[in-house]
Amino acid sequence: MTDKHENPDEPSEFSRVAQTEGEMSLVAEFVYFLKTNKKWWLAPIIVMLLLLGGLLLLSGSAAAPFIYSLF
Repeated sequence: MTDKHENPDEPSEFSRVAQTEGEMSLVAEFVYFLKTNKKWWLAPIIVMLLLLGGLLLLSGSAAAPFIYSLF
């Protein structure tokens, strides 16, 4: 019976792939997730949550009177 890791000093396949992939931004990683898993229905939900969060952040600033006039 053979061990998967004969040499413990040698990096695993997972480590090698992680090093060659490089760093991805959060947005790029999310788009990659949507494409590979075909979960495009998540995109409008995330966009609406981001817009609502932006409105909440702006409601405490000097832009608040302009936001309230929209509604």
